[in-house]
Amino acid sequence: MCGIAAIFAYRDRAPSIDATELSRIAESMRSRGPDGDGAWVAGDGRTGLAHRRLAIIDLSEDGAQPMASADGRIRITYNGEIYNFRTLRAELEAEGRVFRSQSDTEVLLHLYERDGAGMVERLRGMFAFALWDERRRGLLLARDPFGIKPLYIADDGETVRVASQVKALQAGGQTGSTPDPAGHAGFFLFGSVPEPHTLSAGIRALPAGSTQWFDTAGPGPVKRYFDPAAILANSTVGDGPERDLRTLLAESVADHLVADVPVGVFLSTGLDSATIVGLAAEIRGGDPDTMTLAFEEFAGTSRDESPLAERLATDLATRHVTRRVRGAEFRAELDDLLAAMDQPTIDGVNTYFVAREASALGLKVALSGLGGDEMFGGYDTFRQVPALVGALGWVPGLGTVGAGLRAGAAPVLGALAPPKSAGVLELGTRYGDAYLLRRGLFMPWELPGVLGTEMARAGWQALDPLVRLEACHAPVVGGPRKVAALEASWYLKNQLLRDADWAGMAHSLEIRVPFVDPILFRALAPAMGRPGASDKQTMAATPRPPLPENILGRRKTGFSVPVRDWLGVDGQGERGLRGWARRVYAAFA
Repeated sequence: MCGIAAIFAYRDRAPSIDATELSRIAESMRSRGPDGDGAWVAGDGRTGLAHRRLAIIDLSEDGAQPMASADGRIRITYNGEIYNFRTLRAELEAEGRVFRSQSDTEVLLHLYERDGAGMVERLRGMFAFALWDERRRGLLLARDPFGIKPLYIADDGETVRVASQVKALQAGGQTGSTPDPAGHAGFFLFGSVPEPHTLSAGIRALPAGSTQWFDTAGPGPVKRYFDPAAILANSTVGDGPERDLRTLLAESVADHLVADVPVGVFLSTGLDSATIVGLAAEIRGGDPDTMTLAFEEFAGTSRDESPLAERLATDLATRHVTRRVRGAEFRAELDDLLAAMDQPTIDGVNTYFVAREASALGLKVALSGLGGDEMFGGYDTFRQVPALVGALGWVPGLGTVGAGLRAGAAPVLGALAPPKSAGVLELGTRYGDAYLLRRGLFMPWELPGVLGTEMARAGWQALDPLVRLEACHAPVVGGPRKVAALEASWYLKNQLLRDADWAGMAHSLEIRVPFVDPILFRALAPAMGRPGASDKQTMAATPRPPLPENILGRRKTGFSVPVRDWLGVDGQGERGLRGWARRVYAAFA
């Protein structure tokens, strides 16, 4: 896990790159890579790569970046981990290729020499990289299938700038300050900024599961090589994965444990993290490091997960630590938390604090159960959205009628009912609309009140969320499967994974997510949405010995953070996530 940067002046009329700008971009990501730094600028001054290193695999200087091929033709700056790098290395060595390090980075260089951009199809892991090909005079950008690792691009038509963070590109001083209305509207709609948008018109995300090539002819098209919705659409629906689920999960967990430093595991009382801990303990032969985050305000209540988590840790013989956070700590660290937040989000507070504690324990890597709900249908959305569409979707024209009723009743309902209540008839007839109704933070008709009329109108038109949500699930057959496509393509990608990245990197901690794995997803795709096929209970039955009954039978509660208690009300008198969203947005505006 690292911070990467690249600048390529691809047009002849563009000035040579500024090495100090490249340095500013990289230096602003110091927390992503406190173990070292490196930079390379081409002799003609047209290309530069930079790197901040968090050493996880091959801790020696042989693993330093930017890394060059033996002949110097290819150079790479790379963020992430390739879990199958040893298998790929053995394959490449069998073909006669010689390695100079034990790093996964060097595997990427050799793999590109052999396979070109198609190399990404062979990688199991999380990654974002910028690779310079001297012979072809071009820059290849790539990002992992689910977008676990971020990559942002600022292209002014002459020079392209790339970095792991939006704020890093802004630190370079050349990206401008014009807002992207779609990013602003998207934040208030979803609680996070939907990619490829950011708050800045000059910066976009390389979409998850994509590559893009830049050369002297200019930017090539964004090429998508992995799309969860397309995989679901093209999967033959069956009763379960073709391979044994226990084997699939154990294989993914084992791969995610690969490191040359100690690896811990976040432990709550949910089935997701308990399953990861159970499998990790089994694979490691016992005593993995586990940690639980608890909140002082919840002590002694049913919302305090720590006592049950501690009993589970004892049952699984882990080396366990519980850390408690108080509201005073949150308020004292609020400025640092918001500074670490690369794009505005209403989530990530819990991850920020548990990552802080993991780092204080001396850990550089921690596994998380993030993604279990998306892969195994754990959210209420998998039931609520199909039920709502099933109840209302058969009525012709109801959405249009509902929009009229909502607009007419708004002055009355606004003071008497939650905003979402007014939109049930309007947004309850199609899967994309119903998903927005369920996941949305502010409703579309509320945007002018938080953004102003012009920004709200421009943002809604540019983002076009209802069309994009419908297009996402349209090829997929089956209500819960449609929801699976939406959850993986929106909530998981734009919020959960992005939050895990910035919150972990704020404390130089690499957070790994064994459930968010392309091989596992492809195997599970035929069973997704089929009751009893591959659900959370099936998932939780995979560790040996079995998880205790007090975990298996516990009702899903989600992870609570007492932000409402910590912050009180915002300037608009709103509490909870809506008030927190306004507070976060004010820090970025």
